[in-house]
Amino acid sequence: MHFRLWLIAVLFVAPAGFAQENLRPGVPVAIVGGKLLDGYEAAPIHHSVVVFEDGRITAVGQKHNTEIPDNAVVIDAGGRTVMPGLIDAHMHIDLIGHGSYEDYYELIGDMDNLGRFMEIAAKQMMRAGVTSGLDLGAPFQAFDFRERVRRGEIPGPRLTLSGPWITRLDYDTVPDEYEIVIDSPRDAARKTRELIERGVDVIKVWVGLTEGDYRAVVEEAHKAGTKVHAHLYDPDAIRMAIDAGVDVFQHVGSARNPPYDDALLSEIAHKNIPIVQTIAHRIWVYPATNAFPEKLYDPVYRNDMPPDIYESFIASFDNYHRLSYYHDIGQETRNSTIAARQFIEAGAYMGVGTDAASPLNMHDEAMWREMSALVDSGMTPIQVISAATKTNAEILGQFDELGTIEPGKLADIIIVNGDPLRNIEVLDYVDIVIKDGGVWYSERAAFGPVTEIGHGF
Repeated sequence: MHFRLWLIAVLFVAPAGFAQENLRPGVPVAIVGGKLLDGYEAAPIHHSVVVFEDGRITAVGQKHNTEIPDNAVVIDAGGRTVMPGLIDAHMHIDLIGHGSYEDYYELIGDMDNLGRFMEIAAKQMMRAGVTSGLDLGAPFQAFDFRERVRRGEIPGPRLTLSGPWITRLDYDTVPDEYEIVIDSPRDAARKTRELIERGVDVIKVWVGLTEGDYRAVVEEAHKAGTKVHAHLYDPDAIRMAIDAGVDVFQHVGSARNPPYDDALLSEIAHKNIPIVQTIAHRIWVYPATNAFPEKLYDPVYRNDMPPDIYESFIASFDNYHRLSYYHDIGQETRNSTIAARQFIEAGAYMGVGTDAASPLNMHDEAMWREMSALVDSGMTPIQVISAATKTNAEILGQFDELGTIEPGKLADIIIVNGDPLRNIEVLDYVDIVIKDGGVWYSERAAFGPVTEIGHGF
């Protein structure tokens, strides 16, 4: 059987013991001739060479000074940009952009069916160049899915999981499996320990908590070396999170609230608390959909989804302006003129997360839309690219392995058709995605040696 076809066949019917390493080419690979953005806020490396083998980057330089192994497969990146795989620091692997949470969870039914939906999301993330993602709120079934991805049974990003979030408020919109409702700081500490024992990578705290709750969660999580991410909008909750030592602030500045006080912004910036705003998921996605609703009917979604899921997905967009998710879009849009820029202008430590795949915010476009929104709000393209790669790896505690292109790190690399420093939205055109040294290519890039060593999306 042809090597490429064999790889694709193995990918979808792999036995339980199949290893991620088997998706890698058996020879060195050299990416030659592209404009390299290595993840740092630094000048590009022009006419670059990146060599990787056995899942690791072995050499980085330029054509005139970098040796290419004699047995290497050469990928010609001329006219394109080479950069680290994107990291989404706030996404939901269980969601696909469906317009109605209520109908969506009814469609899922038993949570053991969730894997069907996660497969759609994971494939779309990879196609968008997202090679790693932090899921902040999913049932424990997501942990089984993470292992399937690790084994190479299905294509998907490297997953960091929080499991269910901790809250005092029972949120009727989601099934019970998504949340852990606590009633005291002691209960918060106990549930934090239980989550860590179940294997979560981070802890997510949601709304309704007291300062004692925040402190109890942070203290217990930090004993185990686990970071705490907080869902925050309200200034009083932000104050409690600061005082409790919460590690990462999620959603702040995403314009669901009026602007924050300068003193609060300055304190967060000076304490170098990571900020992941998720500003595009309402404020930019909604007008983009109004301008081009045809995007909802892209045949790629029909091809990605089983018929029953696709039928419900499309039906959920009827009169999408009436979706409950967008009831306050007018006020949020007005707030965004200041709120979305505040943390950037304050000099805060900025990561990048999308809240994908909330309604209309599909995984295959969420990351480039968020990065574009951050550029609109005051970041430069190189700043936001570094934030989505290097900084996000730091936020996740994975910088030793991910986030930049340099020798010794995992080969997580994307090749983009265009120059994102000129127009950040060319990140919508990811041609080749390399994760852990495994090579994936779009239909546009299905030519030459890449088809011999890789797999098509």
